[in-house]
Amino acid sequence: MRRRFLLSSFFSLLVAPLAFAVDPSGRRKGHRPRLAKPRIAPVDTAKMAAEQQKILAPYERSGRIYNVFTTMANHPDLARDWLTFATHILRNSTLPARDREILILRIGWLCDSEYEFAQHARIAKNIGMNDDDLRHIAAGPQATGLSEHERYLLTAADELHADSFLTDGTWNALAKTYDTRQMMDVVFTVGQYTMVSMALNSFGVQLDEGLPGFSELPTG
Repeated sequence: MRRRFLLSSFFSLLVAPLAFAVDPSGRRKGHRPRLAKPRIAPVDTAKMAAEQQKILAPYERSGRIYNVFTTMANHPDLARDWLTFATHILRNSTLPARDREILILRIGWLCDSEYEFAQHARIAKNIGMNDDDLRHIAAGPQATGLSEHERYLLTAADELHADSFLTDGTWNALAKTYDTRQMMDVVFTVGQYTMVSMALNSFGVQLDEGLPGFSELPTG
């Protein structure tokens, strides 16, 4: 009896955070508070080492010296290798840009990564997505107004987040229109931005100036 009670109590502790985060429709009940200041401060661009300058130079030239990059520059070897992978996912993926952003935004939402969601809400707007798209992504697969394909994309992100696995139903539905490379890019896109969300949340990467937080985004 005592063993059963302990197991039940342990299971309750495991599921409690999920119950806080998502209601049965897939919509957030609230966001966990994140760090109000960085644990790892972004590098000072006026005092960078040569290796850091080399990593950040392309972003400086394009006017994209964002906090995520200056934070990662604290570890140049890691930053260099990570950016190679990140560039594939964001720039060289076989997925259509809209599909890619649906996956990225959904996993950012599920991971409570305010920085990721805000940055990619901006990117999504630049490729023609709108406020209704953001609301649908936040609400999840049960949202009204989704195409069948979009519903399965959101389901894919949810399944990978919850169980690190795509069910046969989701896999087969997406594979009707996706080839093998695209199916692989689906999984690695969600995986990449899960990892990024962990880093952003744990390092305390703060929103860049002018970037709206959850409370200012049209996700209600």
